[in-house]
Amino acid sequence: MFKKKECVAMLLAGGQGSRLYTLTEKTAKPAVVFGGKYRIIDFTLSNCVNSGIDTVGVLTQYQPLVLNEYIGNGQPWDLDKTYGGAMVLPPYQRQKGADWYSGTANAIYQNIDFIARYDPDYVLILSGDHIYKMDYYAMLDYHKKNNADCTIAVIDVPLAEASRFGIMNTNDDGSIYQFEEKPKEPKSTKASMGIYIFNKQKLFDYLTADEADPNSSKDFGKNIIPAMLEGGERMFAYPFSGYWKDVGTISSLWEANMDLLGEQPVFNLKEPSWRIYSRNSTEPPHYTGDNSIIVNSLITEGCEIYGRVENSVLSNGVTVEAGAVVKDSVIMEGTVIKSGAVVNYTVMDGNTVVGCGCSVGGSKENGEITLVGGGLKIPDGTVIEPGKMINESSLKELTEKEDK
Repeated sequence: MFKKKECVAMLLAGGQGSRLYTLTEKTAKPAVVFGGKYRIIDFTLSNCVNSGIDTVGVLTQYQPLVLNEYIGNGQPWDLDKTYGGAMVLPPYQRQKGADWYSGTANAIYQNIDFIARYDPDYVLILSGDHIYKMDYYAMLDYHKKNNADCTIAVIDVPLAEASRFGIMNTNDDGSIYQFEEKPKEPKSTKASMGIYIFNKQKLFDYLTADEADPNSSKDFGKNIIPAMLEGGERMFAYPFSGYWKDVGTISSLWEANMDLLGEQPVFNLKEPSWRIYSRNSTEPPHYTGDNSIIVNSLITEGCEIYGRVENSVLSNGVTVEAGAVVKDSVIMEGTVIKSGAVVNYTVMDGNTVVGCGCSVGGSKENGEITLVGGGLKIPDGTVIEPGKMINESSLKELTEKEDK
């Protein structure tokens, strides 16, 4: 018999992340490497632990192998509990058949039994693809003080960008009277962060009704939230003012990595009061050669640097050989930049070898970000122009063209 939990978190981690292109061809977006030694999902899981929430259902679907293996039993985040902890929840066979998750609301609906076994008063719905630090318990306290049925975290965005978001229009007391999905003429700048707290029974009631609607998109923003507003439920916006980044595009992923650099970074990973936990591989300390030059960069354990690295983030096990240059770039685990190669303004996935004398990307001032997939062997002397997206097939086309 399970005893009652006050709040259970449900972390939506099944998205394809198509705007990250080759980075998510074989990996779910929340499992993409970030900041050298982390993965995107580490931030949401760490927020749960730091907020005192110890029961987290992680809903996976698209390319789940790496993510499932990474989460494991939840031990790195202190979520390896006998009662509660982290639980990976893929779609599964039921008595009446099996279905893929068809939307965010449907994914939670399919796991009502998981939530119900802990009999929580509240359910926290989260996304696994944002970079931020947030005290969910403070949001829960706000929810309880307002006697709310649903509380939605919002962040203030520039008016010029508000039409890109779901916008909450509120009264003076913070209560929501209208939700507009990507409005052409926004009335406010309070953008939904996709973080919700629901009273459990209200959530179950609306999920059940939504599931029975054949015309529904089975989505929280498109269906559940509008239905609750129409039903007259008590709904409040919880204002969040800290750093928050949706890393759903290559440019935003690059920007968020750059926000970690400098003596006073925009986003500080080293606050002892709010630790970010991760499943780190056991690597020796990084090594720098006598003639290496490192400027304003994050170098992770296991790296070997003999060339020049400037304004870049390097994951574990990256090698930069003598005479090689890496600038304004994000280089993921196990990649080798060989002698004489120059990598500029690039996001490069793991375990790729950049041959001697290669030129990858262009300057930050004059071009677009170059994206290079993982596990590639780029022949010596290859030139990859700024803004190109390179995977196995496009590399083959490029090298065959150069051979001619």
